[in-house]
Amino acid sequence: MTAALHQRLGGAEGITRLVDDVIAAHLANPLVKNRFEQIKDMAPTKQSVREFLTAGLGSPPTYTGKGMLGAHKSANVSEQEFLAAIDDIVGAMNKNGIDEESKQDILAIL
Repeated sequence: MTAALHQRLGGAEGITRLVDDVIAAHLANPLVKNRFEQIKDMAPTKQSVREFLTAGLGSPPTYTGKGMLGAHKSANVSEQEFLAAIDDIVGAMNKNGIDEESKQDILAIL
């Protein structure tokens, strides 16, 4: 599954586009944008998200950051924010023409 999913997403270029679109959606979403607007340099955040997703696909590079729970535990994310973030991710996947099976696989990784 993982190698095939990596290819279905368009490899590294497709993953980069997807992550860029997710971050852009988060910055435009009034429910979650305040969590992203304060980040001065978005490049490391985008790189970390790309690595997390790619590692979840079983492809290099190896992810050395925190897991989802560890990264968000002290953030006190509300259910409404969580659902808004998922909506942004699904919207970005739709924008990138990702098929339904791949969407489900990505959501399972996240």
